[in-house]
Parts: sequence; C-alpha cells; structure tokens
Amino acid sequence: MTDLATTDAKTPAGTGPDSGTRPAPGLSPGAGAGSAPDPSPTPGPDTAPLTRAIRGGLDRLRAFDRRRPLVWDAAVAAFWTVAAVLDYTSGGWRTVARDVTAPESLVLLMSLCFSLPLLLRRRHPMAVLLLMAPVSLVNVWTGAVVQAALLQLIPAFQIALRLPLRRLGAAGLVLCAPVAAGATRIPGIWDQQLVSYLWGFVFVALLGIAVRTRRDYTEALVERAHRLEHERDQQARLAAAAERTRIAREMHDIIGHNLSVITGLADGGAYAAAKSPERAAQALEAIGTTSRQALSELRRLLGVLRDDHPDADRAPQPTLDDLAPLIERVRRAGLPVHLESHGEPGQATPLTPGRQLTVYRVVQESLTNTLKHASPPTDAPLSAAVTLTYTPTHVDARITDTGTSTGTGTDAQDTPALTPAQGIMGMRERAALYNGTIEAGPLPAHGGWRIHLRLPLEDHPQ
Repeated sequence: MTDLATTDAKTPAGTGPDSGTRPAPGLSPGAGAGSAPDPSPTPGPDTAPLTRAIRGGLDRLRAFDRRRPLVWDAAVAAFWTVAAVLDYTSGGWRTVARDVTAPESLVLLMSLCFSLPLLLRRRHPMAVLLLMAPVSLVNVWTGAVVQAALLQLIPAFQIALRLPLRRLGAAGLVLCAPVAAGATRIPGIWDQQLVSYLWGFVFVALLGIAVRTRRDYTEALVERAHRLEHERDQQARLAAAAERTRIAREMHDIIGHNLSVITGLADGGAYAAAKSPERAAQALEAIGTTSRQALSELRRLLGVLRDDHPDADRAPQPTLDDLAPLIERVRRAGLPVHLESHGEPGQATPLTPGRQLTVYRVVQESLTNTLKHASPPTDAPLSAAVTLTYTPTHVDARITDTGTSTGTGTDAQDTPALTPAQGIMGMRERAALYNGTIEAGPLPAHGGWRIHLRLPLEDHPQ
C-alpha cells in the first residue's frame, strides 16, 4: 500500500532497497513528477553483486517514474483492478460477504469503483478517498462487503505522506464513517469491520508519518551536503583568488623593483660611458647582477605553479638580513639611501618570517617608487632614508625621500588620494595580514614623500 516514491531514496546507508524490506504491490519505484534527482549513493565495489543488481534496478525504476509518473500510476491501478475483477469472477467475495445474494453487477461495479480511482492516488489522494466513501457505504449497507474496500487504505497512506497532517483526521472520518453507518443495519459488523478499518487506518497513518519523517530527514541531509559542497567550492575559489593576488603582488614587487634599478643603472652607465668607461662597466656589471637576481626570484616564484614542481627552487623569502643588499643595489642604481636602525629585533618577541617579508617588501616598494616617480629637488640631489625602530610590541619602518612628483607616474607620489596606487594598496594588504597599518603621503615641511609601516609583533584578535 505504500509507494517507493515516498522513500525514493535520498536514502542513508543501511536503509535503502537492500536493507531487508520488500515493497508490497502498489509500491511505486519513483517519486512522481517534479521529484528531485535521486541522490542515493552508488553501490561501492564491496557491495554484494545481488545487492548491486537490486539497487540498480530500483534506481532505474525510480528514474523512469520521475520521467513518466503516469505510467507507474496506471500500472498500480491496473494491478488492483485485475485483482478486484478476479475476486469477483472467482466468487471469492462470497466467502466474507454478509449477504451472498447481493447483485453481482453491483459487486463488480463496487470493485471497479474501489480500484480504478487509484490512478489519481498520488496527485489527489483526498479526492480519491472521498470518491470511494459512497461506494464504501453501499458496500457495507448491502452486506456484500467486497475485499476491494481495503484499497481505501492506499489513498489514506498518501494523505499521511503528502498532505498536511491535520488532514489525517478528516481522512479517518471519511474512511470509517460509512462502516459505522452500516453497522447500524447489520448486527455484528461493528466489532469486525469497524475495528479492522480503524486499525488499518492507524497502521497506514503511522507508516506514512514514519516514511515522511525519514524522507524529510534524508532531504535535509542531502541539502546540507550540497550546501557544504558549495561552500567548499567557494572556499577553494576564494583561496585560488587570494593565491593569484599574492603571486601578482610578489611579481609586481620583483619586476617593478629590479626593472627600476636596471633602468637607473642603464641611464647612469650611458651618461658615464663618455667620461668614465670604468663607471660604465660597473653599471653594466650591476645590471647583469640585478637581472640575474630578478630572473632567479621569478623562476622560484613561477616554479611552484607547475604541476611537476618537485625540483622547483625553494629558497627562503627575503628577511631583514636582506635589507642591506637591497639598499646597496638601490644605491648603485643612483639613489643615495641612508639606513638607520633603533633597537634590536626580536629581543622580547621574535619577528616572524612573514613580518620580516612584509617589512622587506614595503621598503623595496617605497624605494622603487622613488626611483620611478620622484624627481630631484632644485636645490639638492634626490635621496632617501630608511629608519627601522624595534620596540617590545611593534616594529616601525619609516621610508622618506626628498623628491618631487614627476606628474607622469601611476604608482605612488603622483597618485591622487582618492585613487590609491596599486603599490600602496599592495603594501596596505601586506600590512593588514598582521594587523599592521600603512601611512603614505607627502612630507609637510620641505617636500618629498613618506611611507610609515607599523607592525605588531604578536597577533591580536580583531
């Protein structure tokens, strides 16, 4: 009397078709029109061959029922119609009839009225039960008591399964009222027919509620699994985007800085070639060294992006110990840089490698911007100063220069405050990773530009 459509298996392990339960005739293999795709797991290689065959067959039946629900409804209705007609033609109805003299044509008509409406049992179960109610009254009143009357339990099960539970009371009344009315005419039918109808209704109602609860639970599990899968994919996309941003930022720092140094060295070498060939040779040598270093850093960065990267260069990222070579390269590119340090790093709290890389990249980006975009003042040469201050709780990096904006750049000093430059945005993102801050702007007194990085030495919850 149940439908496999009802348990259509958003089915947890151990409760599927192979769990030992068998459907009775009338059980549908699918959920009807509009049902969600069957999310039941595919049997694994360790499942018994018979179990795999049974589950595969049921899955195919469910899929067919979802595509053509009317075919299964017609098959169930035809099965019970044939059973009802056979009960009539074989005379089986006489074995339980209260009045065997009931007209046979009426018995056949009642048998068909109990079986044919099952075609609509899933789409309109309450209407089917209401249609059967007058036939049930005639059945009891005439004393024929055909066994096909028990088919009323099938739409009652569908009501418990598909409709609001408050409809169950009305369904029970529609099912039992005709029998109670007939009991007033035929003595002895009260305890035999009415009680059996009541117990049958209670059974199918509880069965429908149980199947409905299980179905809702499995649907919630499937929905949660889909949501978690979606969140996992979303997290993967966010992680990929963050990694692309990090790689782009690293390439910007590497290429921008080294090309700026190379450009400064090339311009200085061309200027010195006529007057001091030795200085020009030194500039060319510095260009070669800077180029090789840039290629090495890019090779290390891009090597880890390959699928076959076990041999990729895994040299450590720059630290504070690499600041002196960085400043020396900038000096050789033609920008005098003064490095000053106050305090000792890591006295109370060690400066983590990530924070050291942040300080290094901010100093590198600031000096690169000075090389690219700053023009020397009219009364003095262009210069820069880097001041590092270590405290027990913070590290401060202050980078200043004496230049003026060229008005043609796009990255730092010449960028309006309302449209922050890409370089400054990258520095702010690096600092934000460790709850740090970046302040950037022109010096108030004699011109020039200032970058101030402040990093806490410990992570503090925000």
